[in-house]
Amino acid sequence: MNYQKIMVSIFLSLSLLMVVSACNNSADSKKNQQAKKDTVIKTAIKREEPAAVKKAPVINIMDTLSIKQTVLCIKDSAATSGRIALKLGQIYGVKLPAIIKKEKLKVTGPPMAWYKTSKAPFFFEAGLPVDRKPAKLPPNAIIKQIGQDSVIVAHFYGPYDLTDQAYTALQDWMKDHKKKSILPPYEVYVDDPVDKNGKLKDPYKVQTDIIFTWR
Repeated sequence: MNYQKIMVSIFLSLSLLMVVSACNNSADSKKNQQAKKDTVIKTAIKREEPAAVKKAPVINIMDTLSIKQTVLCIKDSAATSGRIALKLGQIYGVKLPAIIKKEKLKVTGPPMAWYKTSKAPFFFEAGLPVDRKPAKLPPNAIIKQIGQDSVIVAHFYGPYDLTDQAYTALQDWMKDHKKKSILPPYEVYVDDPVDKNGKLKDPYKVQTDIIFTWR
């Protein structure tokens, strides 16, 4: 499975959606400017349509142990949430594959990410698990070691913008079981977000794992 191509596809798709949205906003702005020049404006009264209700995501929580892994990561930041998608596309599709090829490493699992902040500016580390630690690392590249630790995992199925519900569910579990988080949470993008034809899958059939390490 080529995880680099998969992640590039989804992040480019997200970026395209943001560009389309920006273009639509620009077009609306031009229409408003033209309307201001008219002395008489006739408007048709439109009945507001009810907002579409998103189906709730599926969140299954499991108390388990993490698997020992060596993760090759790139540290980066983004001034806006929209820039995160572009940065991740570069990391998973260009920067990490270049290091892996040069050091003759093997990818051993799906992409992972650690988000250090929830508000702008955003700081994050995006990585791929590899078979061994490389001899040399370029600037901004680091190795994260995941041990066999006690973790709770939220297996999340649904639109990515609803993952905050999984974080809340995990925090509630920690509180109910009187456990304390000892490391920053991280995400694992388990499933291919695109099908064999390059089209985005139904998000409710795509698994993302959100993981808390506890004691």
